[in-house]
This record gives sequence, C-alpha cells and structure tokens, in this order.
Amino acid sequence: MVAAAEKLDYDLIVVGAGNAGMCSALSAKEKGAERILVVERSLEQERGGNSRFTAGAFRITYGGVDDLLEVMPDLTKDEIENTDFGTYSSEQFFDDMARVTHYRADPDLVEVLVGESLESLVWMKDQGVAFLPAYGRQAFKIDGKFKFWGGLTIEARGGGVGLVESLHTAAANRGIDVIYESRAVSLVLEDGAVAGVEITQHGKPMTALSRAVILASGGFQANTEWRTRYLGPGWDLARVRGTRHNTGDGIRMALDVGALAAGNWSGSHAVAWDYNAPQFGDLKVGESFQKHSYPFGIIVNSDGRRFVDEGADFRNYTYAKYGQEILKQPFQLAWQVFDSKVTHLLRDEYRIQELTKVTADTLEELAQKLDDVDGDGFLKTVADFNAAVRTDVEFNPTVLDGRSTEGLAVPKSNWANRIDSPPFEAYATTCGITFTFGGLGVDPSARVLSAEGWPIPGLFAAGELVGGLFYFNYPGGTGLTSGTVFGRIAGRSAAEYLA
Repeated sequence: MVAAAEKLDYDLIVVGAGNAGMCSALSAKEKGAERILVVERSLEQERGGNSRFTAGAFRITYGGVDDLLEVMPDLTKDEIENTDFGTYSSEQFFDDMARVTHYRADPDLVEVLVGESLESLVWMKDQGVAFLPAYGRQAFKIDGKFKFWGGLTIEARGGGVGLVESLHTAAANRGIDVIYESRAVSLVLEDGAVAGVEITQHGKPMTALSRAVILASGGFQANTEWRTRYLGPGWDLARVRGTRHNTGDGIRMALDVGALAAGNWSGSHAVAWDYNAPQFGDLKVGESFQKHSYPFGIIVNSDGRRFVDEGADFRNYTYAKYGQEILKQPFQLAWQVFDSKVTHLLRDEYRIQELTKVTADTLEELAQKLDDVDGDGFLKTVADFNAAVRTDVEFNPTVLDGRSTEGLAVPKSNWANRIDSPPFEAYATTCGITFTFGGLGVDPSARVLSAEGWPIPGLFAAGELVGGLFYFNYPGGTGLTSGTVFGRIAGRSAAEYLA
C-alpha cells in the first residue's frame, strides 16, 4: 500500500478495488504496464465493493468435466463420479442472455462475455483464485447423485470475501499499489485525453496523474437520489444488498467528460431480501439475507395474494427481477410460504439467525402470525392454490418439470405443490437492490465511448458501470463473470494504449 500525497504519478490508475478493478490491474500488469495505482473509496477491511458481498458464483461455458477441471483442478475422483455437472454451451449462454434481456443486450458485448468466460476463469485460477463446485446453491441430490441445474456450476472458494482477498494478494505480490479511503472525484484531461484522477482522501484533495484510467467503481445503487431519479418512485425505499460506496462516481466522472450513457438506466438487479435487513449490506451476514428458494413455495403480499409466478423459470432467471415486484407491493412486503414437503430443499440462507421467520402447525395459526397480512385473504389464496395444483405431473426440482397450476389468475408454471403438510414456515422479504443496469457505453475492447461514438483516449471501464449488457433481468452469476472478462480486457487494452 502506498501513502497518500498531494500529487501522485503513475502509468495507470484503476478506480475501484472489487473484482473488475483488481482483474483490470492484474491484467494490465501482466501485459506490461509498470506503475499501477488502485484507488479504493472504502476502508481497507471493507475493500472489494459489491464483490465482497456476493456468493462468488460465476456463469461460464463448459463442455463437461474436462473444461471444469481447467478451472477446478482439485476436483476429486469421488466428486466427479457422484456429480452430474452437465454442460453449458456458448449457444445456451448467448440464448439465456438474449432471452432474459428481451433481446436488448448488445450482441457484440455478449459475444465477448460468452466467448471469453471460460478462459477468463482459467486466467483467474492462474492468478491465485481458487474455485469449487457450488453444491450448496446449485445442485440437488437425485438418486444418490448430485445434479447441477440452471447453467451455473462454479463459485470462488470463500465466496465474495475469498475472491476479493485472493485478488488483492495477487496484486500485492505483483507490486500493484492500492490506496484506501480515497474517493475519485473527477477525471483529469490533457489535450482531449484522460491524464489522471482528482481524489479526496479524508477531505484532503490530491491529484493522481496517469496516462490511462480504468473505471471499475460499480453502479449507482447506493445513491438514493439517483435511484429515485432513474429507477423511479419508491426506489428510495429499497435496501442496498452490498457496499454503501457504489454511488455512481465513476459514471458521473465519465459523463462529465462527454462519455456515452448506455444501457437500461431504469433497470436494476433486485432480489427478495430479508424484511428487517439493514439499509446497506452487512459483511457479517453477506449475501445470506437473500431468500432464493421461492420456486418451491408461494409468495404472498399483505393482501394475502400471490403476485408472481414463482415457478416461471429456474431461480437463476427470475430472482434478479422479482425484487422489483416486491417493491411494488403494499409496505414493500412479501412472505414466502413453504410446507414440510420442501423445506429440505431450502438454501442455506434460510438457516441463519438473522432472518424474519414464523412457523405454525396449521395454516390458520400461520395466517395469524404473518405480520401485516390479511389472514382471510391468505387462507383463500392457499385454498385456491391447492385446488389448482396438477398432481398428475411428477415434481422434480432439477428440471422445468411442468408441474403447474390450472385456472389461477397468477399461474405457477413449475414445481407446484400443495401447501398442506405441517409444520409450515414463512419468511418476510422486501426488495434488496444489487446493482443498476445503466452505465457507460463501451466497445468490445472496454474503451469508453464518447457521446459521438468514438473512444475517449485513455479511458476504459469494466464491471457494474458498463451499460448495454443487462436489461430488465439478469442470468445468475453473470455479474462477476462480466467483471472478470471485461476487467481483463480493460487491463489488456490499457496496457496496449500505454505501449
């Protein structure tokens, strides 16, 4: 770590010390950039931005176990023999990106994301990041064998914290400097090219000069005013899943020098989040305030009514948009309800201490315990739902099983089971925003584009503040993959620019 001074002089400055930023710095170093500085707004113990708060899951293409062994060479013989990892092709990844974004995702950026996903994780492994199968989150045991589902197989060892610490260890070993409690304020321009960053540290201004800058400081989800301005009324009431420092500084700095605004500025990744979670992420709990096993139960609002199709698709393809649906409900409240037939399928986050949960031996008792819910409306909803379940179709959590309801105004398309086997459990949730989809226009080389469409000399971007990839929704695990892929490209492009 380098001490702050009134003026710093580097070849390359990276703004943000999360996954995208550190991958950018490591890639640039690998490609020949010498003096690299990473500017991080948080305390050192909170470093890593939103990456630190994630579960560490990555979505990549793979043709089978041989590809996965390139990323996870420590897979044991028993793990391989007792697991059906399946495959996830480039075509599937591209189709998922197109489908969930309603075909608005920039195809050039998606092609890069998909095409470099596997090799980027192999590269991360070579930097010292360890990976393992996401058994606890993405696999169910069927007939004695684990089966993965939804195209998501890999997570970083130690989750987001492990990922961040591994990247910072690699950076320290390669002589990359990092300064903390330092907020990037504006870009320095010289003859139309980016030539550094103005910074404040403990309120003291200083200038960091460089020949190139990579912006990797996240979206604007922690900026209450921007959320309300761009996402719309009510978004000031959302909880922020991650860091309090992602307030859009990098986006604003780039726009101030003429960068192109791109992507879905009124959209975001927002999930079901514990109703009593704090306003910002809690590193002690991490991502475990999320509640993502709703496909196996029902979700009701304060009127006791269902309002989404819990089984519309695998959780990976609906969880990032259902937080917004919760935000639209009275009191921004939704209860997830399960019976004993499925509680063994609930993810680990349903077993932590910090949650809002009620249990009951009868539905009538449960109705009385659901705070701020119309009990009669809830009991009618359950009765109508139970009567509509197709019991002639076998329940299978690893596929889109077609076990649906019939005749309901809000259907359940898969995994429909009657709520009739006590004890019953219910979990109170609200909207937790992860990151915003609007950001900066970049080309496939991660160069930030001007409003006129040409690259701004010396300016690159990666991570959440890249616009154009995600619209309306998001395939689970793609955010970290995007940060890695475009971080690696940004570092490579910046090094080439410097050379």
